[in-house]
Amino acid sequence: MTTRSAPWPFPARIKTELQIDTVLLTIVLTLLMGGFVILASASISISDNATSNPFFYVQRQLIAAAIGGAAGMVCLFIPMQVWRSFGPLVLFVGFLLLVVVLLPGVGHTVNGSTRWVRLGVLNMQVSEPARLCFLMYLAGYLVRRNKSLREEFLGFLRPMLVLSVACILLLAEPDFGAAVVLLATAMVMMFVAGARIRDFLIFLLAAIAALAALALLSPYRMQRITGFLDPWADPFNSGFQLTQSLIAIGRGEWFGVGLGDSVQKLFYLPEAHTDFVFAVYAEEFGLLGSLVLIALFLALLWRIFKLAMRAADAERFFEAYIAIGLGTWLGIQAFINIGVNMGMLPTKGLTLPLISYGRSSLIITMICIALLLRIHHELVVDTKPVNRKRRKRRNAGSRL
Repeated sequence: MTTRSAPWPFPARIKTELQIDTVLLTIVLTLLMGGFVILASASISISDNATSNPFFYVQRQLIAAAIGGAAGMVCLFIPMQVWRSFGPLVLFVGFLLLVVVLLPGVGHTVNGSTRWVRLGVLNMQVSEPARLCFLMYLAGYLVRRNKSLREEFLGFLRPMLVLSVACILLLAEPDFGAAVVLLATAMVMMFVAGARIRDFLIFLLAAIAALAALALLSPYRMQRITGFLDPWADPFNSGFQLTQSLIAIGRGEWFGVGLGDSVQKLFYLPEAHTDFVFAVYAEEFGLLGSLVLIALFLALLWRIFKLAMRAADAERFFEAYIAIGLGTWLGIQAFINIGVNMGMLPTKGLTLPLISYGRSSLIITMICIALLLRIHHELVVDTKPVNRKRRKRRNAGSRL
């Protein structure tokens, strides 16, 4: 084992032999490789019809995976202390992204939503990197202001005001789903860090009132809600997408119709390769295949949350909160996507992580996985003994 010295903000001594969490990496690669197969099946018809290339979307997803892998490799060799030191900077970058996309001539509009910025051949959905920036800022805040968070309403209010402004910018795009995921993830992180229950209740009531007002004042959101509650009442208009999704899932029965034999992907089910890829998967692999996919996501979350607990035990609370945030983010997004496909939730426009076509989502997800692998590496190589009594005093209010 070799070591070298490094200037601030890097640790004084860094071990150069990389330690990889093989279980986490295996789960991620299984989902990623399986995702390419599912995407190829779900997108082959629409790709061929739109571009005369049946693997058009798969090829673009492969390029995104390569970009995400390269970016992830860079992040894998950056110590977590660096990210913690750059907290104010990543917060500024997050807000900058959300503001820039709203500038006339800069943001790219698709289907009435201005969520993308053109970067050469890639359209970057700014909510993805911005969300990661806000979660990094919040993890640093929870470490610096943990006592205030646990004892004062102001300690809870400060980060929620910051995140509320971010959500207002997201709603201006509009990107309701991204705002919901950001707020829900932040609240889980703050709950784990020891925030008081009554503070949560006050903010939760305010958030519910705001979301209800948004739904009532936005005709298209009300149409989504009414279409979700009874899609069969208008199966050729507001309920069309959901009814086609339910038909696909129903056709799958126990064991599916077989890979590539989906009928609903043949121009019946809109967005079959993005938001509703799970419906095509359920049609081709049935209930058994769906349970296997859900089990893989649960295994991924179990591994991430176990990593968070190990980080907390080692008094690496910034790393613990990052792991909690990333795991919650992936879990909530997967839950919402599958719930929308099954008619349990209104349509939100969120991809299924590592599975759906979505280049921005895939790139950022791979960066998140790299950060988790970095946390594991630092926990393995850090042999500093932990003072359990001191940890108990410092983090008495934490729920980790």
